[in-house]
Amino acid sequence: MEHSVTIFEHARIFTSDPARPYAGAMAVADGRILWVGEADELPQEYRARARRVDLGGRRVIPGFVDAHMHPVMLADFRKKITAMPPGIRSIEDLVRAVRARRAAQGPGGWIEGWGYDERELLERRSPTRYDLDRGCSDAPVSIMRTCAHIRCVNSRALALAGIDRNTPDPPGGEIERDERGEPTGVLKEKASTLFASLLPLDPPEHKVDHLLELGEVLTSQGITAICDMGNLDSSDNIPIYEAAVRRGFCQRVGVYYMWDFFADDPGFRIPEELLDRRRQIHIAGLKLIGDGSISGRTAWMDRPYRGSEDEFGISVCSDHLVETAIAYCKAHRCQLSMHAMGGRAIARMVDRACREEPWTAEGIPYVRIEHVTDPSAESIEKAAAHGLSFVTQPIFQYAESSSYLANLGPEWMRRCYPICTILAHGVELGFSTDAPATFWSDPSDPFPGLKQAVTRTSASGVDCGQEQAVDIETALRLYTRGAARAAGFPGIGTLAAGYRADFAVLSEDILSVPAEEIDRVQVLETYVDGACVYQRGTD
Repeated sequence: MEHSVTIFEHARIFTSDPARPYAGAMAVADGRILWVGEADELPQEYRARARRVDLGGRRVIPGFVDAHMHPVMLADFRKKITAMPPGIRSIEDLVRAVRARRAAQGPGGWIEGWGYDERELLERRSPTRYDLDRGCSDAPVSIMRTCAHIRCVNSRALALAGIDRNTPDPPGGEIERDERGEPTGVLKEKASTLFASLLPLDPPEHKVDHLLELGEVLTSQGITAICDMGNLDSSDNIPIYEAAVRRGFCQRVGVYYMWDFFADDPGFRIPEELLDRRRQIHIAGLKLIGDGSISGRTAWMDRPYRGSEDEFGISVCSDHLVETAIAYCKAHRCQLSMHAMGGRAIARMVDRACREEPWTAEGIPYVRIEHVTDPSAESIEKAAAHGLSFVTQPIFQYAESSSYLANLGPEWMRRCYPICTILAHGVELGFSTDAPATFWSDPSDPFPGLKQAVTRTSASGVDCGQEQAVDIETALRLYTRGAARAAGFPGIGTLAAGYRADFAVLSEDILSVPAEEIDRVQVLETYVDGACVYQRGTD
């Protein structure tokens, strides 16, 4: 049977393919690219039976691949209090928002929010239980910090969890206390997860609705594939995605399970059919949390944070978790993701991974290291030699430079995220956002991260290390081809013959606009499998 062919023409295509980075037309059939080149090179076999789509001379890029985010969490958080500008700039603003939410929803139910960064609040400190009590004292309140590794709760929530001055810190966590030894309500790393079983769960149908809304946002941003890097509890996102797909959700998704919640569950099993990466929704592997965040001073560093002689952050992950995760991934030939921001955490995870032979199929890194904020030269070299991939987030420095400056100082901050050095050593590297764990009101937007990678200047104008800046073409490759390869997505991220026809049409030529204007570029149209799933002005 002869299949219809669509010719996308009159375009300026950036392919992300090193063999042929630019083109003017594409031939597509059955969702895949048959041919890419200049219009006058179009093979005769496609000319007669093709329909044609005129892209109006616009710049076309592969669909963005956000290789590290938490979509179900982000979809849920969008319904909660957003504790960041423009709505909230101070603790007093947050107190008023909590009070208003309490008045709107009535007594008893949890009040939840996300996104605060104490360095960006007017008071330059974290909210405490006493602040949140002023907003609401008769119902539990939980506000997640931007990094998602720290939360602040009110007195009612502490009482529900049974946390008082006599409660010991859990392994890998800290219950912050005041000078009298009383919990302040700020709970770090594993202490934050003490609330996992207490927080209300939305009915599955609500989660599907929220995810569908988020899917529309992602298509408007040109994002056609994502990695779901796990929940803060043991819930399973696969049924939510599958239900959303039946209602039109179009992104490709690789799902990772947070191993903390499953390591000691003898009944945990990943169905073999869900490990098939050709599926729109598949399970990619397991996720470990090795340390915390730079902005929260919990990333495990190889020297103390600014202003301290003995504050190195927190090593979160036990040897038991590491060993059991490796054993499971080896047995099932799936990928292992290791969160590591600080130099000590990166070295620990890289060194352990490098003791293994690759266990995944060819083309899929057996271990991927997340964030990789402050890697040593030795860790980078080892990762390159053993085929580990890195997935990092330029948006962090862009949006959180105040915290980085306060916690590291300007010199150390400029050496973070050494993108050029990583690439020079040949590590497979991809970009992402870690949304919603980003101090940015539109955390999934890829364009601010692209701008940061090219300018190495934060949103507030801070120099983030100009010597590690890359050109826009490299940045685009890292957000498309590089991200797909680092995460092990087959057949996407590049506009070349045999690949999926997933691409975005841009409002401006991102390859020629001034670097400081990259974040003003918008997506006009998004295509998945050659079908238009988004047009600006009709969303």
